[in-house]
Amino acid sequence: MIANLLLGLRLAVGGGRMSGQALLRLAMTAVGIGLVVAVLLPAASVSSVVDAREDRAADTAQITDPKPGVDPLYTVEWSAIRGNQFVRLTSVAAGGPHAPVPPGLTAVPKPGQLFVSPELGRLLAGPDGAGLRSRMPAAPAGTITKPGLVDAGQVTAWYGSTVDDVKSSPDVKSVYGFGGGEPPRVAIAATLLTAVLPVVVALLLPLLIFVTTASRMGAAQRDQRLAALRLLGVDARQVRWVAAGESLLGAIIGLVLGVGLFLVIRPTLGSLDLFGYRVFGEDFVPPWPLAVLVVVLVPALAVGAALFGLRRTIVEPLGVVRQGKPVRRRMWWRWGITAVGVLLVGSAYATEAGRASDVLMFALTAGSALLLIGVTVLLPWIVEGIAGRLRGGPPAWQLAVRRLQLDSGTPSRVVSGLVVVVAGSILLQVVLNSLLAADAAETKADQSWAGAAHVTVYADQSAAAEVQQRVAAAPGLTQVGTTRRASAVAGDQWTGLEIGSCAALALRAQLPSCVDGSVFAVGDAPVPSGPVHLTADSTENGPLWTPPANVVRIPLTSAARNLDGTLLVTDAAVAGVPVPGDTTRVYAKGPGGTAEVGDRVAAAISSLTWHATVDTDERSGAPTGILATIRSVLLAASLFVLAVAALSLLMLAVEQIAERRRALAALAASGVPLGVLARSSFAQIALPVAIGVVLAVLAGTGLTLPILRAADIPLKLDVGLIASMAGAAVAAVLVVTACTIPLLRQVTKVESLRAE
Repeated sequence: MIANLLLGLRLAVGGGRMSGQALLRLAMTAVGIGLVVAVLLPAASVSSVVDAREDRAADTAQITDPKPGVDPLYTVEWSAIRGNQFVRLTSVAAGGPHAPVPPGLTAVPKPGQLFVSPELGRLLAGPDGAGLRSRMPAAPAGTITKPGLVDAGQVTAWYGSTVDDVKSSPDVKSVYGFGGGEPPRVAIAATLLTAVLPVVVALLLPLLIFVTTASRMGAAQRDQRLAALRLLGVDARQVRWVAAGESLLGAIIGLVLGVGLFLVIRPTLGSLDLFGYRVFGEDFVPPWPLAVLVVVLVPALAVGAALFGLRRTIVEPLGVVRQGKPVRRRMWWRWGITAVGVLLVGSAYATEAGRASDVLMFALTAGSALLLIGVTVLLPWIVEGIAGRLRGGPPAWQLAVRRLQLDSGTPSRVVSGLVVVVAGSILLQVVLNSLLAADAAETKADQSWAGAAHVTVYADQSAAAEVQQRVAAAPGLTQVGTTRRASAVAGDQWTGLEIGSCAALALRAQLPSCVDGSVFAVGDAPVPSGPVHLTADSTENGPLWTPPANVVRIPLTSAARNLDGTLLVTDAAVAGVPVPGDTTRVYAKGPGGTAEVGDRVAAAISSLTWHATVDTDERSGAPTGILATIRSVLLAASLFVLAVAALSLLMLAVEQIAERRRALAALAASGVPLGVLARSSFAQIALPVAIGVVLAVLAGTGLTLPILRAADIPLKLDVGLIASMAGAAVAAVLVVTACTIPLLRQVTKVESLRAE
């Protein structure tokens, strides 16, 4: 057996006068297997990435139980917000020389020192980092290393402060250590699998088809060599081992190529933004059982494809005989896969809209993957049935149809890869387009008052006066106002209150007229008819207050966002009532954009750290931006895999021309024009592609319905995208046909027929 395998390895790079095709087949097989391995190894590393993330999350967890001999580390968490960018900062102060050191640092930051994560450092140093720099209490003095970060894209910082300053916060924590205990093991969410698994199927199936097609390339020349070996005395069983050895060399080279490609791309995986998260590239280490599985199964795929291609071939010393009578296809397993997929997706669609449970997401995930696979296994049967019923037409069409009637399985299997790409791309793009359309509709529906102040400073009571002074002194501001927040509670009825002067409330809503003692109800805010309790925590434990009878109601379109259901109360209306609350809000307006005004305000109060936080009332474009990025990445991946599927079609067309060179030369010698043969080659590939594209459009758009129904999002079809994906499939057929014309011209020469 080993000798036969070694002989096959020698033939893979030799083969006499056909060594060029043998080397091409070897290169194609190696590239295909390399791509499959490069995709499978990161997929097999997902569990390692999740485990590493959870380990770091456990190691960065704070231990608040006192330990003997350990001084406390006082911490206060706060945040800095700039547009869509959220920075989590932690002010720390050592309570003694034996205080624990935060993970990722070598020592506790001294007062005034700021240590930032690598991502925050990149943002601060970037061309758009001026806004974030204005919100930082100091310039970065160092970088937090990986042990102190949960995600590679984490935007966080440690800031050194004094013990007195940190302990004055009501949210201060005494930390006696970090980490300890078993890390929590969190299973991958079903919703993530719903999005990832169809992508993996759509990416892997075309690559696997590419590998099987490449491993069977040059089959006619291989059969001639095998027949020669039989003539030399090699029996039929040994011939199969020789054929396996030919494919094994390409598999081994492809395996090495795939591992090398994985090692090259692994560092770049940390730069990918996956649904708002970034991982460390070095965490992509597949567990050894999965790594062994990939190393064993992927080469076995190429060898198995070569042996499977010989299942109906009889290799004799004087030639090769292929089984001429088509075998009736076994349909039970094809329909079984499709039926299970339909049942799972149908059960998910029958569920009430908006109920996206884990069981529902699992049904959608498994059903979507099975339906995509079902389309590929049903396509050969559908093409065979349609081709068998076609009659008549031009000579080129008749030649193509007759060829499909004799052997439609091989073209259909190769076309299946292209069909999966189109179906998966349509599925994902339609879902993302619907999400983008829903987000745009929500943004458009926001009819808040444009004249409201879009810069808010949240200040605690201890620094409220200083915050007001600093904001009022900030350059470039035209209006500054201060309000307090409270809740009015009466039984089960709860109403939010915002209390301030008329000038301050005018920054929150377009008031018809305002005098001391006025109260305004925004939107459908309930107006209490009797005494209510004013509290800060929505419980009935505060002083009583009776609202005036003449409350003026103003529409939502005349108020700032998030004020629906709120009462705007002037100071005189609550005079004599001690209003509870620990937060003061300072609003500011000025010329320029919201971000520009926010930067000026943030620069004025940045040294106050956790005592004051700046927020800008901007419509967040983060979901739309992330979705658009994901759509672009998936579109690029789809085009890449589509190119791989087109390459499979090209290899199929070249192989078929090589196998039929005698018949094609005879047709040309009989007077059949080259154009007829070229159009026949085009139609032979175009017919399965056209049938497959129709199935892909139906499957891709059909699968979006239950997914969007589960998420309670209206369907938004992008006809242009669907047409472009179908057009790309047609373009692939045209390119393949154009590339085969030189070979077709060569094999149809009379000299070629004489040589045969």
